[in-house]
Amino acid sequence: VKSYGDIEGSDEVKGRIMFVQGVGGAVLMSGNITGLTPGAHGFHVHELGDTSMGCKSMGSHYNPGLMNHGGPADPFRHVGDLGNIVAGEDGVAKLQESDHLIALSGPNSIVGRGLVIHQNKDDLGRGGDKESLRTGNAGGRVACGVIAWAAPPPPYHPPPPSAAKPEGEEAAPAES
Repeated sequence: VKSYGDIEGSDEVKGRIMFVQGVGGAVLMSGNITGLTPGAHGFHVHELGDTSMGCKSMGSHYNPGLMNHGGPADPFRHVGDLGNIVAGEDGVAKLQESDHLIALSGPNSIVGRGLVIHQNKDDLGRGGDKESLRTGNAGGRVACGVIAWAAPPPPYHPPPPSAAKPEGEEAAPAES
């Protein structure tokens, strides 16, 4: 199963993250985001795939289990807490990670939800204050997109058999 999130934001922040899940396995995430300020940026799935008011309308972190905020390796966290992506000096963040809580189908499906890149580093719920346990102190939203199904490749249809006839017979005229 495949899906993707096209990310766009102010200041030329853009990119695409692909999500791939095998049967019963973790979701593999890969992609690039460009135009970021160098350093770490919180990376989360938000509850709504609503772009009617830009990134503001995407709601809170996706949290069907009503947990505190945490990091990807934590046993208890928001389903949408994917940690940080890190942009180099060139402003490009390259992602190649997997996650065991998100899914592309079933009760924790992220398809149709928002994908948000935040302004600051996510403290993974270890900041020692109430906001850390809610948002990881990741700050404002610099870019977002909706996670959508990736279209499967078109089915293969072999070419029709040749219209050629055995020797001595004429081929049927082509229909117009």
